Amino acid sequence: MTPGAELLEGLPVAVYTTDAEGRITYFNSAAAELWGLAPKIGEDRWCGSWRLYHPDGRPMAHEECPLAVSLKEGRPIRGAEAILERPDGRRIPFAPFPTPLKDASGRVIGAINLLVDVTADRHAGIEAARLAAIVESSDDAIVSKTLKGVIKTWNSGAARIFGYSPEEMIGEPIAKIIPPELMQEEVEILSRLSRGERIEHYETVRVAKSGRRVHVSLTVSPLHDKLGNIVGASKVARDITQRKNAEQLQRLLFEELNHRVKNTLATVQAIASQSLLHSKSPQKFVSSFNGRIHALARAHNLLTQSSWQGAEISGLIRDQVTLGATEDPRVTYSGPSFILDPQTAVKLALVLHELGTNARKHGALSVPEGRLSASWDLRSNGAREFCLDWIESGGPNVEAPLEHGFGTTLVEQSVISCGGQVSVEYAAQGLRCHIALPYAEPLQIEVARGFLHSTTDSTMNFSGSEIENDSAADKRILVIEDEVLLSMDIETSLMDAGYHVVGPAGTIEAAKKLIVEGNCDAALVDANLGGQPVDELAASLAREKIPFAFVTGYGRDALPQEFRDNLLLGKPFSPDQLLGVVFTLLGKNASAETSPQIPT
Repeated sequence: MTPGAELLEGLPVAVYTTDAEGRITYFNSAAAELWGLAPKIGEDRWCGSWRLYHPDGRPMAHEECPLAVSLKEGRPIRGAEAILERPDGRRIPFAPFPTPLKDASGRVIGAINLLVDVTADRHAGIEAARLAAIVESSDDAIVSKTLKGVIKTWNSGAARIFGYSPEEMIGEPIAKIIPPELMQEEVEILSRLSRGERIEHYETVRVAKSGRRVHVSLTVSPLHDKLGNIVGASKVARDITQRKNAEQLQRLLFEELNHRVKNTLATVQAIASQSLLHSKSPQKFVSSFNGRIHALARAHNLLTQSSWQGAEISGLIRDQVTLGATEDPRVTYSGPSFILDPQTAVKLALVLHELGTNARKHGALSVPEGRLSASWDLRSNGAREFCLDWIESGGPNVEAPLEHGFGTTLVEQSVISCGGQVSVEYAAQGLRCHIALPYAEPLQIEVARGFLHSTTDSTMNFSGSEIENDSAADKRILVIEDEVLLSMDIETSLMDAGYHVVGPAGTIEAAKKLIVEGNCDAALVDANLGGQPVDELAASLAREKIPFAFVTGYGRDALPQEFRDNLLLGKPFSPDQLLGVVFTLLGKNASAETSPQIPT
């Protein structure tokens, strides 16, 4: 064997030679192993394989193979690929490198061909193509970047989530989608990647092209080159904004449910204490208490049917007048259909219950020939107003009562707490009542920043023996509360303890006026007044140096940010707990040391 043949035999790749007619004159062991057979020297032509195919699978004649073309055209062939089939049926993709051999005069005297098995490359290419297809079709954002944070790839998922096209982002810094306050997060990521660490998925925020903040779950992995050096990172970001919004809404709903349950319990507690206070016998207490609880329940039933978005006015009036029974021919209704917001609906339900109870016991509905007309309308008098006219006729003679009863007080205070007006006329032919309330379309439930991430707050506990205040009589306590029964109950407890009550105020405007003019020593403030936050009222109390506590069914996260350390009295509460909070407030009358100072 010549030195040249020994060299070719030692190569780990297939090599063979032919004469000018394409007859095989030599092949090494690697070639025979690749073909799966040993061709006949001087007889087999162009290629030693059993069968040949084009890369797309079409059969290829041996005289069409790259070496035959090279001999025919007298030039090397590069970049071609083909597929050989062995006698055992196995097909192997390969890359040929045929080169013609020439004599001194330039005449082609033969050829040498080198065959490279590209099976691994073909598989790698297929896998790369498959991976690229997966990446491109993924709903997640898949991005690669350098260790300096420059974006190298940007898939369609990233374009969909963040609104930037690949042309807008490739070559740009990844910081383009990172909020300014989270830039240190990216610095830490790059630092950890440079040490070869993989960052497990974590939740963060990115900024879309529109400026919208996108909540994402992010996983970051280092990218290595062929030598194992870290050259960049791949990021997979899943848009979890919808899930986050759902979680926020769920927290809001739970907090809202908690608030409503506590408010309802506080209302029931107030109904019980006020009914007992004004009842002349246990039997009358049971009757009045049950009637008011049922009125509350009927209103809640209507609100539940609308997912607590509001109550239709005609249904509300009919339910409270007929007590859920069949229609009474003595009662007529007239007015347009519209929705009252939940808080106004509950208050109006209690008002209608008191009017209806009085009509059935003492008024027009206490006799067969009596008549009741309930008519309502929406009127515009600068601002929209809901007006209700309650007119009784044909009943017993009516005279104005000698003293203000609980029912009358409840009617008046309920309307006033809504910012409305009420007038009652005790005419000989029957009672007439006109009610006017401000009207606004009910608001839909929305995720509000103040009601997220709620925390529970334990109610302050005091026993009656701990509360001793000999100078209560000269202390003025401002009560800001829009739940009428609750405000009446608070007022009763404070007055029984000897305090002078300022208010109660059921609206923002009424409260602002009393804060400035009421000359108060302390204040109790509902954390949500008529569906509005009380940040302005809290700031005004601080300016006036009036110590105050929040009275609410919400947790501290629903309170104005600057005043979350103030005393909080959770609903429902006992009279002792109420008086304990007032006692503490009066002990902190050096308000400048305990309340934030808000500049005027």
